[in-house]
Amino acid sequence: MYKFSDKSIAFQEQLAKFMEREIYSNEPAYEQQLNEATNRFAALPLMDELKEKAKAEGLWNLFVPPSHGEYTDFGGLSNFDYAPLAELMGRVSWSPEVFNCNAPDTGNMEVFMKYGSEAQKARWLTPLLAGEIRSSYAMTEPQVASSDATNVELEIRREGDEWVLNGRKWFITGAMYEKTQIFIVMGKSDPNNPSRHLQQSQVLVPKGTPGLNIVRPLTTLGYDDAPFGHAELRFENCRVPIENILLGEGRGFEIAQGRLGPGRMHHCMRLIGSAQRALEITCKRVTDRETFGRKLSEHQSVLEDLADCFIDIEQSRLLVLKACHKMDKVGARDARDLIAAAKISVPRTVQIVLDKCMQMHGAGGLTGDTFLAEAFNYARWCRQADGPDQVHQMAPGKQLVKAMG
Repeated sequence: MYKFSDKSIAFQEQLAKFMEREIYSNEPAYEQQLNEATNRFAALPLMDELKEKAKAEGLWNLFVPPSHGEYTDFGGLSNFDYAPLAELMGRVSWSPEVFNCNAPDTGNMEVFMKYGSEAQKARWLTPLLAGEIRSSYAMTEPQVASSDATNVELEIRREGDEWVLNGRKWFITGAMYEKTQIFIVMGKSDPNNPSRHLQQSQVLVPKGTPGLNIVRPLTTLGYDDAPFGHAELRFENCRVPIENILLGEGRGFEIAQGRLGPGRMHHCMRLIGSAQRALEITCKRVTDRETFGRKLSEHQSVLEDLADCFIDIEQSRLLVLKACHKMDKVGARDARDLIAAAKISVPRTVQIVLDKCMQMHGAGGLTGDTFLAEAFNYARWCRQADGPDQVHQMAPGKQLVKAMG
């Protein structure tokens, strides 16, 4: 039987109270500020206010693992102990930023913690941990199947004391946000290296660098995910100093693998939170509405759907906790079977749960009157983000054949 630490339980209680007091009550105000903003990708005053409140209560940088505990006075939680906190934050799509625990910044901060030089940490990690700036991770490209990270084609060429970047990226989360100040960019620096996994490097490109052009904002199922947004980028003879490389030339694939493990689990944790909240509001909905002389909650088909949703959420939560427990014990690399299982299963299952909840809400479930449609969009794009289902299915499949074949 799994048991959360006393520290995690205390944070869970404190965070749940903060969500009740500051987050749910401010959902209408957040939407109003976003819809009235001249620039949908500008920072919202409400977000800055809530950040200060969260920071004052110590609900800040809770994602930071014990291995990097020197970077926070508040976190230092294992993946397992952090899971229920991320689930709570996932109940409102924008709330993780309030606690400085939002994607893609959590993953980018861990990249700086693990692989950044002292100068890079001082310039970028410190303000990221303080929530003063935001960041983007630029790997996916429109012209190649980026599910195979070795396919990336953006050229990183050394000229004297500079790296010169040429190429395209797209669906780069956070690129549209006015607070985003740094891009971690993966490209090919040694395309002729006989090892496909040593051809890539990652370099740091500050926003505003000449040659870094934001081509257009992109949507997923019609959502622009403002204020973070997703964008297509073009690099045209974009030059950065030689010291802007991360870890070293040819280490890009290694960095990508080290970054994505925890991030995949964070998405799963947040998705479970959205599904749990969806089930809760749906249970209320079916007791408020009647059809054919009976409450919806008295129809057998509705009760069966609610039961299926409950079972699916519980199973997903247990799989995530088991994966997190294994990550804490043996590391992300040796827990990749369960990480892959969760990454495949949870977004797909949550998508099904949300679909049933939307159906039980009737036409209103398709609108912006509830969070259901936006959460469905999140679950759907999570089946592509950080690697599509099919790629992750290959890994545990190969391991099973090797172990049992």
